[in-house]
Amino acid sequence: MNEGGWPLFYKGLVPLWFRQIPYTIVKFVAFEKTVRAFYANIFTAPRDSYSKATQLGITFMSGYWAGIFCAIVSHPADTMVSIMNKRGGSASEIYSEIGFKGLWSGLGARIFMIGTLTGLQWYIYDTFKVACGLQASGK
Repeated sequence: MNEGGWPLFYKGLVPLWFRQIPYTIVKFVAFEKTVRAFYANIFTAPRDSYSKATQLGITFMSGYWAGIFCAIVSHPADTMVSIMNKRGGSASEIYSEIGFKGLWSGLGARIFMIGTLTGLQWYIYDTFKVACGLQASGK
């Protein structure tokens, strides 16, 4: 607080919003659309005819696929926030140093990490639903 006052506390807020809002929207939309696509095009028998393990596998695969899209839409802002937190500087200063290409550095590792994390989040969510007697995700 003594170094920069209130503005320093919120310095990375806007880039964080640019990361988190698209990430969250894509997480839900891509997951729901992917689950529906799996059941409409690949697993075309009635959903209840598949075992719970198969349904949860579809959930994980859909979550992983959604995570890939989450990683892509949020990566540039995440790169910016990470650099801002690590060494300081404004977004425009950092961009002038790293450029457009630098915003995408490390995307492959992020896809692996976020895909796995998102797949597991949806898997845990649906596993809890199934344990409570509810259906797994999807129509």
